[in-house]
Amino acid sequence: MKAEDHYITKSNWLRAAVLGANDGILPGASLAIGIAAASTSKEAMVLGALAGLAASSFSMAAGEYVSLNSQSNLEVLI
Repeated sequence: MKAEDHYITKSNWLRAAVLGANDGILPGASLAIGIAAASTSKEAMVLGALAGLAASSFSMAAGEYVSLNSQSNLEVLI
């Protein structure tokens, strides 16, 4: 008997994207505010905020990839 395909199993990428975006907003905003408070240069603030955004994005993506990959491996073993 074939198991039913549910939409919830196909939407893991959307859940990961939304949670990752929400987790990335606060550290990025905090970093930009910290740089703005410490520097008078607009270029330094923009560059620092973009660097922090890129680092946070890669970190969140790697963590979510490992999480989803581990979950799918566990489901295969069970």
